[in-house]
Amino acid sequence: MHDIRAIRENPAAFDAALARRGDAPVSSDLLRLDESRRAKILAAETAQAEQNKASKEVGAAKARGDEAEFERLRALVAEKKAEIARMQTEAKDLDALLTDQLIRIANLPAEDVPDGVDENDNVEISRWGTPRELDFAPKEHFEIEAVQQGMDFETAAKLSGSRFVLLSGGVARIHRALAQFMLDTHITENGLTEVNGPVLVLSEMMQGTGQLPKFGEDSYQTREGWWLIPTSEVSLTNIVNDSLIEESYLPRRYTAHSLCFRSEAGSAGKDTRGMLRQHQFEKVEMVSITHPDKSDEEQKRMLRCAEGILEKLGIPYRTVILCTGDMGFGARRTYDIEAWLPGQDTYREISSVSTCGDFQARRMNARFRPEGGGKPEYVHTLNGSGLAVGRCLIAVLENGQNADGTVTLPEVLSPYLGGKLTLQLDGTLA
Repeated sequence: MHDIRAIRENPAAFDAALARRGDAPVSSDLLRLDESRRAKILAAETAQAEQNKASKEVGAAKARGDEAEFERLRALVAEKKAEIARMQTEAKDLDALLTDQLIRIANLPAEDVPDGVDENDNVEISRWGTPRELDFAPKEHFEIEAVQQGMDFETAAKLSGSRFVLLSGGVARIHRALAQFMLDTHITENGLTEVNGPVLVLSEMMQGTGQLPKFGEDSYQTREGWWLIPTSEVSLTNIVNDSLIEESYLPRRYTAHSLCFRSEAGSAGKDTRGMLRQHQFEKVEMVSITHPDKSDEEQKRMLRCAEGILEKLGIPYRTVILCTGDMGFGARRTYDIEAWLPGQDTYREISSVSTCGDFQARRMNARFRPEGGGKPEYVHTLNGSGLAVGRCLIAVLENGQNADGTVTLPEVLSPYLGGKLTLQLDGTLA
C-alpha cells in the first residue's frame, strides 16, 4: 500500500511512476479525498475544543445563578457532542474509502526496471548452460514414452476436471525427490529456515500480500471464508503481520514446500497441454523479511539461491528482468528465471524473484524498532520460487529424455531416488 504523505509531497512523481506501468494517474482523486478526510478531522477537533470550553463554562453559569446562560451552554455542549460524533463518523468513512483506493493501486517500479508493455520487452541479463545437442526430435514432457506411464491427465480430469494431473510410479517419486532436494539445499546451503504452514488463510492475510481485494477471482475461497493459498508467500510473509520486531531479528529467511491453488482466471486456452499450468501444484517458496537498506542485496542473494538449484540439476536457463508492464501487482522489481525446455524449443519461466519494498509491510503493518532508537520503520519483504516443483519436473524430464523413450535423471537426485537415475519405458526407476 502507498503512503498518502508521499503522494502529497510529490503527486506528479507518483503519477509518472504509475504511467510506467501503463496505469492512469490517480493522485488528484486521492488528494481530494484526503483533503476532505483531513477537513472532517479538523472540524471534529475544533468542535471538541468548543465543547470542552462550553463544558467548563456550564458550571460557572450554574454557580452564579444564570439559568438562561446555563441552559444555553448545556444545549451547546449537547450540540457539539452530536456534531463531533457525526464528523468523526464521516472522517472514518472517508479514511476507509481512501484506504480502499490506495490498496488497489500497484506498487511503483524501481528506477532500474526497464520500461515496456509485456513479456516481449523483458531484458535478458544472463544465461547458464548449453542445451544438449540431440540427434532426435525432442518431445514435450507428456509425450515421452517413459513419462506417459506415470502422468495421467484423463483420470485426473475424471476426478477433478481440467488442469489437473495424476502422477504415479517413478514420475511421482521424481516429483517428490525434487521438492526434497530443493528444501534440503535451501536449508543446509542457503541458510533458510524451513516452515510448514497452513494452506488455508484468512482474508486479512491475502490482503496483506496483495491478492485481495483486487485479485480475488484468481484464488479459491471456502464456504467458511478461508482462502486456499496461491503460494506459500502468503503464509510466510504474514508471519510478521501486525508486528513490531527488533532490528536484530532481521533478516528472516524462510522456505516452505506446499500445495498451491490458482483458478487461472483469464487463462482459458493458454498452456492447456501437459502440466505447465495447473489449478493445483507444488512449489518450494522463499521469503525474506529485511531491513530497507538490505532489500536490493537480498534480492540478488535469493536469485542466486534459485539459480543454484537449476545449476545443480544441470538445467540450462536464462535470467531476465521484467519490464514495467509485465511485473506483478506487488513487485517493485522482478527477475524471472526461465528453464530450457527442448520439447518446446524455448525457455519457460520456472521462478520469479521479487522485491516488494515496504508495499506489503504497509498493508500488514509490519515494522521494526531501530537498534539506535527512533521511530519504528516498515520492513521490506521479498519472495521467490525456489523452485516451482512441477515445472522443474518438466525441465528434468525433457532435458534428460533419450531417443529410446527413457529419461536419464540428474546425478544430484541419486540420494533421493535410491541411486536409481533412469526412468524406464514401463514408468519404473532403475
